[in-house]
Amino acid sequence: MATIELLHIAGCPNSELTLVRLQRAVDNAMPSNTLITSTVVDSAETAAQVPFAGSPTILVDGVDLFPTDGRTTDLACRIYHTPNGPAGSPTQQQIEAALAAHG
Repeated sequence: MATIELLHIAGCPNSELTLVRLQRAVDNAMPSNTLITSTVVDSAETAAQVPFAGSPTILVDGVDLFPTDGRTTDLACRIYHTPNGPAGSPTQQQIEAALAAHG
């Protein structure tokens, strides 16, 4: 069973939408007992200890589901490239495809 974690900063305007999309994608693509945890990254020190690439970051078994060129310790928002242009959250379909590829 995969371990899925959503890393986000407090007050992130995109974390709730990402969590909803992630839960739907997991429901469609993963075993029913897959657990999603949500972790607030509250300091640069915390961000340095995890593979954080901005808020929100989705980890599957400790690996960024949408790998980028680098990690950050900045408590900042993340931009995803979606079919509709840049956005603060990947689409549910992008999450499902990434989960399937990770599989």
